[in-house]
Amino acid sequence: MPAPRKYPLELRERAVRMYRTAEPKPVIRRMAEELGVHHEALRNWIRQAEADVGERDDLLTTAEREELAALRKENAQLKRANEVLRTASAFFAAQLCATRRDVDREVVKDHFRRAVVAA
Repeated sequence: MPAPRKYPLELRERAVRMYRTAEPKPVIRRMAEELGVHHEALRNWIRQAEADVGERDDLLTTAEREELAALRKENAQLKRANEVLRTASAFFAAQLCATRRDVDREVVKDHFRRAVVAA
């Protein structure tokens, strides 16, 4: 479950729309004060909106971020599954080795008995 947002999505969208439609571009710090938000929050919203519409190449788009989060989650699940399989494999290999040792002991005892009887 994601962390609760400090500012509503409506406010974010409206603030970005106001900035992008304004001519000349307002000073972000002043605009943030007027809206009652932190200036760095507004700057990040604007940068993310620019990335989403393809104006910036240095940031991931929102869709790419969501995909990355989903892939990381899937990767973590696969790593856990691999660890379970690795542990199970080691357990069953140990069981198999113990069974083989018991069978080998019986074979050796049987050979020894036959050798004693034959002598």
